[in-house]
Amino acid sequence: MNRNEYLHLMGIETWREKSCSAEATQDKKFTKEKKVMQNDKAARWETLEKRAKVCTLCDLSKTRSNVVFGSGNKNADLLIVGEAPGQNEDLQGLPFVGRAGQLLTNMLKSIGLDREQIYIANILKCRPPQNRDPNPIEVATCTPYLLQQIDLLQPKIIVAVGRIAAHFLLNTDEAMAKLRGQEFRYHDIPLLVTYHPAYLLRAPREKRKSWDDMLKLQKYLQ
Repeated sequence: MNRNEYLHLMGIETWREKSCSAEATQDKKFTKEKKVMQNDKAARWETLEKRAKVCTLCDLSKTRSNVVFGSGNKNADLLIVGEAPGQNEDLQGLPFVGRAGQLLTNMLKSIGLDREQIYIANILKCRPPQNRDPNPIEVATCTPYLLQQIDLLQPKIIVAVGRIAAHFLLNTDEAMAKLRGQEFRYHDIPLLVTYHPAYLLRAPREKRKSWDDMLKLQKYLQ
């Protein structure tokens, strides 16, 4: 006769074992639902990227070498949003891979972050000729991809690097000097603004200010 049978003869209900069994069933159900949600999220990412890579909604599709969709950890706490791909990015199909990208990588490393831990995307997915500023039509047609990336990622914090990214996400035309150092909100997500690494290469004296921005970001992530 096993333990449960003895307890039954003694008139003792095995409530604890029943509860454990119910908890185990609930855990299995939760794990299954979580897996379904993860699979659905992965499918949505894949669908979005496929759409972006064949997009012809604006004239930049005629001059691009590659669509620069974005890269990094699709479950990241930190999203960095830049302006648009440059020549190196256009050739490789990845964001921030030129000299500015190397500087960004070093800036992240200075606060203990690897690029594999974060996600990086741009306002535009295609390079404007001669790296000119995006025009309003290009921004209007391309940013829905970015907005869907933000919706899928649900980051804990966003960092807008450069004037174009900051102006779009904050719907403002304020100067960078007024935007830096403040905390903003984008759909209830904290948002910080810092200089674009390409600008820092031209104005190295401003690197100290960007270091202050990195320290502030580090506090948020901690």
